[in-house]
Amino acid sequence: MSQNMGTDTEKKLFQHNIRPTAVRILVYRAIQGRSGAFSLADVENWLPDMERSSIFRTLRLFAEKKVLHEIDDGSGCCKYCVCRCHGHSHLNHIHFACTLCGHTYCLEDNTIPAINLPDGFVAHETEYIVKGICPKCNR
Repeated sequence: MSQNMGTDTEKKLFQHNIRPTAVRILVYRAIQGRSGAFSLADVENWLPDMERSSIFRTLRLFAEKKVLHEIDDGSGCCKYCVCRCHGHSHLNHIHFACTLCGHTYCLEDNTIPAINLPDGFVAHETEYIVKGICPKCNR
């Protein structure tokens, strides 16, 4: 299939240099409209007939190709969030983890402050998690 043909989903995957297979298309369609973070278990619930290992491999590929970004919110479970623009990196914004419902939010309008590292230190990744109670649980 050429890049000029196919569905919008296939075109989006091609934009990220991902070959659109049936599994990848189904996973992408399941996650594309989601706001906030989700886990492997969430995607398993959305796609109950798909094997866990296939979903896991697809999520890892999507994270590697910047379709998703991974979030370590301290829950012991990797979470993912859909990147809203091509090439988006999670390194520049803060995440909020609700301690009551367990939902994790991307706070894309809140950037991580610059950290002045001592000479010789090189940062490869920055995680900034705020933990508390989300507006839904705070009602």
